[in-house]
Amino acid sequence: MLLGTLVALGVLVTIHEYGHFWVARRCGVRVLRFSVGFGKPLLRWHDRRGTEFVIAALPLGGYVKMLDGREEQLQKQEEMQAFNLKPVRQRMAIVAAGPVANFLLAFVFFWILAMLGSQQVRPVIGEVEPGSLAEQAGLQAGLEIVTVDGTGVGGWGDVNVQLMRRLGETGTLQLEARQQGNSVASRYSITLDAWQKGVEQINPLQALGIEPWRPEAQAVLTHFDEQGPAVAAGLQLQDRVLALDDKTVDNWQQLVRLVQARPDERVELRVLRGDSELHIPVRLASRTEGQTSHGYLGAGVTGEPWPESMLIEKSYGLWGSALEGGRHTWRMSVMTLVSIKKMLLGEMSAKNLSGPISIAKVAGASAESGLRSFLNFMAYLSISLGVLNLLPVPVLDGGHLLFYAAEWIRGKPLPERIQALGMQVGIALVLSLMAFAVINDIARL
Repeated sequence: MLLGTLVALGVLVTIHEYGHFWVARRCGVRVLRFSVGFGKPLLRWHDRRGTEFVIAALPLGGYVKMLDGREEQLQKQEEMQAFNLKPVRQRMAIVAAGPVANFLLAFVFFWILAMLGSQQVRPVIGEVEPGSLAEQAGLQAGLEIVTVDGTGVGGWGDVNVQLMRRLGETGTLQLEARQQGNSVASRYSITLDAWQKGVEQINPLQALGIEPWRPEAQAVLTHFDEQGPAVAAGLQLQDRVLALDDKTVDNWQQLVRLVQARPDERVELRVLRGDSELHIPVRLASRTEGQTSHGYLGAGVTGEPWPESMLIEKSYGLWGSALEGGRHTWRMSVMTLVSIKKMLLGEMSAKNLSGPISIAKVAGASAESGLRSFLNFMAYLSISLGVLNLLPVPVLDGGHLLFYAAEWIRGKPLPERIQALGMQVGIALVLSLMAFAVINDIARL
């Protein structure tokens, strides 16, 4: 986990700061220091132009220090190289270059992923929960979703992204779905009313009452949580669960639903062990997701292979991959910005905000899952870093751009007392946001 986090943060911070550095050099600004990380330097060296490059002990950011007449006395010959004496448009370009570099990095990662190709599961509905929004709209098991709000979807990941855009909203969600093998799709309208507003740990499909189709797995136990209720009750590998209390179990998915509905309850499992049927009492545990508790058995099964008909192979050529990378970067950037707006307006729970602990956990998990998963994670994180830095909050790049835009319009800089006050407010906002994110992380633990 630690290695994945360090690699992800190191790459993203370096690219962000290199954006500032590269444009500053092109504008004739003298760069004094390029630092990845804060605190005590671990490595340092100088290039032929005198810039000091530093890798520091705390990898939670970085900075590019430029020659600036507001911070030190300038010699006459140095004035042409000072950041603060450059035209306002050049200063804006230097500041904007960091977030732009993050968007470009995400584009490159998505481009590579598109060239590598992917295998996705067809968005075929397995079950529709009785009384749910999906059932009220007329959706049924076996239908394959082809569009969400007019946007084509190729797999469940695409469906989830489109549904996430509608969180907290009131209006009509339009789905088009078709029977498998049928080329004609029908339209289904789902009425939303402040949909999932303020809900933590959102699962859009579950909120609609849709369960994706998956191969039916038998309830034959193949692995355990050694600290879980199943082991404590004496269940063994290859036990086949036949019933829970008086309810017959035909497959693993059915057993999962029965268990999840009984948190912290005592149940009796009827299992087949070899040629013998046994009745085993089990005290289920509970696991909390957001504000909901689910029963937990602490056992799992080996999944059945997916049939070829349920899988979609996606691949693009060189330039097709570039186009797809650009589209995906744009979609995820807009979605990130919209999510921030919804959190500010209370349409999405601010407890969905993640901090460094969650980022570290996801970085480690994605690194263990393989190169594709790790590149995908870094692309999303790079977009988040770019969007957050462009917010018009003093201290962030977006705040500096706001000040420079005001200077451009006025023809002179804002008064120093206003800039100083803005910086104080910005620092307070950023520190509060960081503290809130860390509290969220700790609560999730």
